[in-house]
Amino acid sequence: MATRLDRKLVAETALGLLNDVGLEGLTLRRIAKELDVKAPALYWHFKNKQELLDEMATVLLGQMTAPVTGAGDGSAGGSGERFNDGSAGGDWRAMLTAACRQTRHTLLRYRDGGKVFGGTRLRDQALLRPMETLLTAMRGAGFTTERAARAWFTTYAYTIGYVIEEQSVFPVPGDSHRDPAYDQQERERSVGADYPLTAAAGVEMFGDTARGFEDGLRAVVAGIEAALLHGE
Repeated sequence: MATRLDRKLVAETALGLLNDVGLEGLTLRRIAKELDVKAPALYWHFKNKQELLDEMATVLLGQMTAPVTGAGDGSAGGSGERFNDGSAGGDWRAMLTAACRQTRHTLLRYRDGGKVFGGTRLRDQALLRPMETLLTAMRGAGFTTERAARAWFTTYAYTIGYVIEEQSVFPVPGDSHRDPAYDQQERERSVGADYPLTAAAGVEMFGDTARGFEDGLRAVVAGIEAALLHGE
């Protein structure tokens, strides 16, 4: 019996192909081949690639929020950290940090995951519940609604931008080999004589990206507390 096509199945199939073909190589024709259907069948569900990316991002967000919403055990994309007000005692710092970690953890499972997720439109409003919970906790801690929103968007933008850069250095999920363009020895050879500090900075920027993410996230959260919670 033929599998019934729907938007979610197509999006999940597309995500499964990402590690093989990347975002640039992902086409409706390639997805149709994987599903063993004709390409026009997919245009019934998606008018263009942007609509497909929106659906893929919605599937990704479902994986990110599954530990909170109870949609699963988190094994699909979670690190096991919950970020609802029950798990962190309503501590907005812990909740915000856990949300960013969960986002990064999920996106790194897919080649070009950051590029797929950034700039898309959510297609399932039920997945907004964890964000509502976080903003509620921030309001309870003294943030105005506007500053809580700015705090969330700032950390979100940091996380997505970091993942996009991180995946340009390590493009294959689970593979610790850098793209040759980020080879530190070549960097020092080509620019070290004229720009020694910039050359040396490559060790920090393109080395231990997991540690770098945590360092940056702590700085962002501390800045939010100083500027948006206690600042004028």
